[in-house]
Amino acid sequence: MYKNQRGMTTIGMILAAAIAGLIVFAGLRLAPVYLEYMKVAGVLDSVHADLNGTNPTVRDIKRGIQSRLDIERIEIVDANDYKIAKEGKGYRVSVKYEHKAPYIYNVSFLVDFEKSIEITR
Repeated sequence: MYKNQRGMTTIGMILAAAIAGLIVFAGLRLAPVYLEYMKVAGVLDSVHADLNGTNPTVRDIKRGIQSRLDIERIEIVDANDYKIAKEGKGYRVSVKYEHKAPYIYNVSFLVDFEKSIEITR
């Protein structure tokens, strides 16, 4: 009489390790993309902190964005990718972009990012 066996076979362990490895590798490929987004969003946050309530012009906002992009050495977007629109008592500053991160061979991740702030006069 055979007893019921419990546990995972070697093939099952190899498959589980391969799937876990692919997920970890995806995380490693996407981490720099999200860290770059944090820098891009930080530019908006710092411009908001510096210019909110100071009656800035569009030129002041663009200058502030460009200087922070230079300081952070962000190359995925430039100052022209930030859209400035007059809204209510101030300006709506937004950025929207895509970042393509290679994964395996000809498979890539395409990630969409969008952030906006309002700068009041």
